[in-house]
Amino acid sequence: MKREKSCGAVLHRVQDGEEVFLLIQHKNGGHWAFPKGHVEKDETELQTALREIREETGYEAEIDSRFREVVSYSPKEGVMKDVVYFSGKVLSGEEYAQPEEVLHIRWETAGHALQTLTYANDRQILQKLVRYLIQNANKGDLK
Repeated sequence: MKREKSCGAVLHRVQDGEEVFLLIQHKNGGHWAFPKGHVEKDETELQTALREIREETGYEAEIDSRFREVVSYSPKEGVMKDVVYFSGKVLSGEEYAQPEEVLHIRWETAGHALQTLTYANDRQILQKLVRYLIQNANKGDLK
């Protein structure tokens, strides 16, 4: 079986006093998910996540690698894919939907995002991140 690996992040920020999360609608399939993409030669997971965020959304981000979740699935027969997701915050950049891969970009609250996300795996990642953010906010050690 062939193995593939992609990396990305769930970007979040506070907007109007509420935590919101970035979702993208992928051109290939039209599904709603998070920015991610294939690891290129000699890239680390973090480098891949940062590059894919920049390419797909126009944002420069800061990654919190303490939150690292892996989703595994088979996108087609004979292929097993691992997708590594981190937590990320936007540092700078202007929002830009990469025309080759992204149809739309939206910032949504957790409740709306859970309704928008296409796949159960992505909903689970978001739920885990929300719990992580709550736990770490109480500790006061989020960047």
